Amino acid sequence: MVTLSSDSRPIIGRGPPLGARFFVLAVASIALMVFDHRGGYMDVTRSWLHTAVNPLYAVVQLPGQLWDWMTGGFSDRGRLRTENTQLSEELRAARVKLLRFDALTEENRRLRAIRNASQGMGERTLIAEIMRVDLDPYRHRVRINKGSQDGVFKGQPVLDAFGIVGQVTRVDAIGAEVILISDDEHATPVQVNRNGIRSIAVGSGDINRLTLPFLTIESDVKPDDLLVSSGLDGIFPAGYPVAMITKVERDPSATFAVVEARPLAQLDRSREVLLLWVDPATLPVQPATPPTLAPAAIPSVESAASATTAPTTATPATTAPTTPPPP
Repeated sequence: MVTLSSDSRPIIGRGPPLGARFFVLAVASIALMVFDHRGGYMDVTRSWLHTAVNPLYAVVQLPGQLWDWMTGGFSDRGRLRTENTQLSEELRAARVKLLRFDALTEENRRLRAIRNASQGMGERTLIAEIMRVDLDPYRHRVRINKGSQDGVFKGQPVLDAFGIVGQVTRVDAIGAEVILISDDEHATPVQVNRNGIRSIAVGSGDINRLTLPFLTIESDVKPDDLLVSSGLDGIFPAGYPVAMITKVERDPSATFAVVEARPLAQLDRSREVLLLWVDPATLPVQPATPPTLAPAAIPSVESAASATTAPTTATPATTAPTTPPPP
């Protein structure tokens, strides 16, 4: 009868001893390192191992990457919102500055035009800014920022770069009120520049229309005639542009023609005006009124007759001594 024998030696203790195993593995490792260093035989194997381990790296790094993506997304969104708000404010401020720059450029152009228009004037001039416009549609008045402390006076002529604007009607220390030539209470003595015919341009209450109601139908006027100031009012100097005739209608049954003109000054657009100090020597001299005799100085016929029949014994009249006028 065959009997099975069993080996009672422990499994762990089977095989070569640990010292021999360590020695063999150490020699194999050194040989692999030498071969890899000298000939690069392990590069392909190392590449395969990296490719095989790469999914493991991705799985290990996935939680951290997911967390960074979530926190980074929220922080980037907040940062972008902050930057967007800041850039919007800077853009708005830049646009406001650009608009102001355009306004300053236009103002500079207007001031240059006014200054160029005043270069030929021998009189003193001063630029003033319009601060307020009368809102009453039937009153064409504006307020300027120059007053009596700047030498402004009532009745002072006001111009712009294109023609006569009006005259000062009220003055205080820091400002003045100017009535425009288009106001229905204003009249400007003018003359036709082409032939010298004199008339009066009266405001119509329309900012773009003046009327000349005192021109007869025989007057030699026509559209596009230039009207300039005649200077006969003692306010506006002669020769300054006032308006351009736009309409002439003659009715044979009427005495006066219907004549309308358009002011040359930019009454509804000017922001700066020019105050003018006129030299009295440049104004036309008004003709002197001839002296008239008082009624008491004209002797009547009866008094003359009685004087001739008066007795010669009358007491002679004494001449009162004349006193010199007070200094």
